[in-house]
Amino acid sequence: MIQVPEAAIGRLSPAWRYCVGTGRFELALRRDYQESLALIQQEIGFRHIRGHGLFSDGVGVFRPYEHRGSRLVRHAFTYVDQVIDAYLALGIRPFVELGFMPSELASGDQTVFWWRGNITPPSSTREWIDLIRATVAHLVDRYGLDEVATWPMEVWNEPNLPSFWLDADQDAYHHLYEVTASTVKDVDASLQVGGPALAPGSSADEWLKRFAEFTAARGVPVDFVSRHAYSSGPARHVPFGTIQDLAPAATLLEQFAAPRRQLAGTALADVPVHITEFNSSYRPDNSVHDTGFHAAYLAPVLAAGGDLVDSFSYWTFSDVFEEIGVPTKLFHGGFGLLTHRQIKKPTYHLYAFMARMGEEILARGDDHLVTRDTDGRVAILAWAPVDLTGHSLRLSVPLDSAAAFVLQSSVSEVKGNAWAAWCAMGRPASPRPRELEVLREVAEPYRKHWSLPVERGRVTLDLTLEQHEVTLVELSPVAGS
Repeated sequence: MIQVPEAAIGRLSPAWRYCVGTGRFELALRRDYQESLALIQQEIGFRHIRGHGLFSDGVGVFRPYEHRGSRLVRHAFTYVDQVIDAYLALGIRPFVELGFMPSELASGDQTVFWWRGNITPPSSTREWIDLIRATVAHLVDRYGLDEVATWPMEVWNEPNLPSFWLDADQDAYHHLYEVTASTVKDVDASLQVGGPALAPGSSADEWLKRFAEFTAARGVPVDFVSRHAYSSGPARHVPFGTIQDLAPAATLLEQFAAPRRQLAGTALADVPVHITEFNSSYRPDNSVHDTGFHAAYLAPVLAAGGDLVDSFSYWTFSDVFEEIGVPTKLFHGGFGLLTHRQIKKPTYHLYAFMARMGEEILARGDDHLVTRDTDGRVAILAWAPVDLTGHSLRLSVPLDSAAAFVLQSSVSEVKGNAWAAWCAMGRPASPRPRELEVLREVAEPYRKHWSLPVERGRVTLDLTLEQHEVTLVELSPVAGS
């Protein structure tokens, strides 16, 4: 039996919901995107949102023109304002990624993704500096310095990969970082700027070490360090899909811990560390993202990740996402917590369960997290380890009451699993309206309630979990008991 202590052993870090990822910037103009984000915010409540493509052509910020024989540039923020206004109205702030390169400022034509984000350095450092200054100054003017100072600004994305930064040229990235970070600070010293947003892999360690050495030697501002974490192996492609091997979920926690270890003894040892992307697979067409397995796989990561970093941002909140093109069917292995028709996946519920946890940690283990609210409610998140076909737990939980009201919410491969229902429907690529209604209904967690006696200040709770089940059990004191 797990004896849950009465005294708290710590406080639950909010790092798990500090930020969430999104598809490219201008997708936020779509109604279905905003409806999806509204649902996410209502039931989970992320603090920041990060995505690619702020300066890509579809957003229309960088607008050069010829006048009297001279090249001039207008900076237009029409879409930027619409997107950020929508974010703030939904209670979420930008985590600003400064990239990619506008095609008319680019030094080459190399691109990434279906929507062609340009990955080359600027052809004119002066025009890039002007773009950064104009953008940051506009944000401060429109939203106020106190507000924008809460928005981290990250320079580029995964420059250690040649698919995201031309030739993965670290010296060229260091130059870009220096002029960008200095320009942000020129607007106001209180603004947050950081990087280098490294992809996981063998190159990340050396890149981070050199980044710390470069910024210290040059006196370049770094308010936070960022990197990414994924646990999948190389992709084996099938038509409209991907198969990959997954390392144990502990691999993600090891990647979270790496920057602190690598930066020990450097000038960046004490700066915040943000994992600005994490997931199991780095591919948006791997069906693991849609499964009950995925929620159970990530549960220990959400339970423990906040001990290691200041934030870890799930990539992404929705399947409204087009890096490899428009999705060809409803469930296609997209990153999202939601499908592109606002159908909740099991991992969505893992996050919604986390949002119900209390502030005080009473106990934590390989298969459980126990918290308590200020009103005495105890919340238990438990999961079946993914290498088991089932799992049982018995807990003795302190509760200041004569009786407990128990509410249990669960997802698994059969409970709260719209993907399983969609498969049983015959995997319709474009479900009809009634089919979508059914999928939304079966996507909700299985719930049950009962009462338990409190004996000598404790409740005994027995839990039997199915394969890949994640469950939230809430114990509330019964008033007047």
